[in-house]
Amino acid sequence: MLDFFGAIGGAIMAPLYYVISAVLVGFHKLFGSLFGETSGVAWVLSIIGLTLVIRMALIPLFVKQIKSSRNMQLIQPKVRELQKKYGHDRERLAQETMKLYKDSGTNPFASCLPILLQMPIFLALFRLIDQAAKDPSHERGLMTEQLNTQFGDAIFLGAKISDTFLNTDDIGVRVLAAFLVLAMTATTFLTQRQLMSKNMPADALSGPYAQQQKMLLYVLPVVFAVGGIAFPVGVLFYWTTSNLWTMGQQFYVIRNNPAPGTPAADAKEQRDRAKAARKGQKTPAQLEEERLAAEAEARRAEKSQSRQQPQRQTKAQRNQKKKR
Repeated sequence: MLDFFGAIGGAIMAPLYYVISAVLVGFHKLFGSLFGETSGVAWVLSIIGLTLVIRMALIPLFVKQIKSSRNMQLIQPKVRELQKKYGHDRERLAQETMKLYKDSGTNPFASCLPILLQMPIFLALFRLIDQAAKDPSHERGLMTEQLNTQFGDAIFLGAKISDTFLNTDDIGVRVLAAFLVLAMTATTFLTQRQLMSKNMPADALSGPYAQQQKMLLYVLPVVFAVGGIAFPVGVLFYWTTSNLWTMGQQFYVIRNNPAPGTPAADAKEQRDRAKAARKGQKTPAQLEEERLAAEAEARRAEKSQSRQQPQRQTKAQRNQKKKR
């Protein structure tokens, strides 16, 4: 039975080995010509190049993730209303909640897609590095025995790319691995905190979704910190680079396209006002405010005029007044 599932897993991973090794070998040819084929710098830069290619390919999914996360934030008041209304009927609550997700175009699982899709890639890279160190003759994808030997024995800052914090007694290797684990953990925490502190409306900071986000804020860094000590140095470079990309990408999106009613949206409005003031222009928000103010003023003037205008009298009323 185990052999059967192992064969299925191998069949699923085989295409990934080819794709990842093709990108890795391509970058290695470039950087190997500059720093030497056996250089640890060339292999580390190849891993970073692989990471950037993967993250660029995942940009469409990241955009969906941001939109879904924003929609989840904005519909939280409606979700709480449904919970109050159907809290006694869990089946009806689930139906109405799913209907709300469908009507608002929200996929509650979209926020997990980028990290879920990266896990097989992460596992494939882990297996490539591990196999290169343990048995270079076992070729996977485009990694020949010679490339495996170079990859497994490559040294960067005194540490083999295939070394982990746990499998070495070298203090230098442990210091580098510990630094990368801390960097991976810190970037995971800061990325999640950036999303919660700047791009979540005040009314979305309570309720089940907010509690889930707060839990992820602390749970994910702990998971990465505990698991990171067993990752090869090369994999730590991959995941830290990926986290830095995510943090920068998220910063750009939050800064330039924030969710309405969030601190990030207020900050963007202030920047737009200052920029427009320097150019002697007005922002769309200011023009909209002026339009609404003008309409409100026109309605007040119309009401005031209608109150001041004397009422027209009928002919009978005028005759009655003359008789007096």
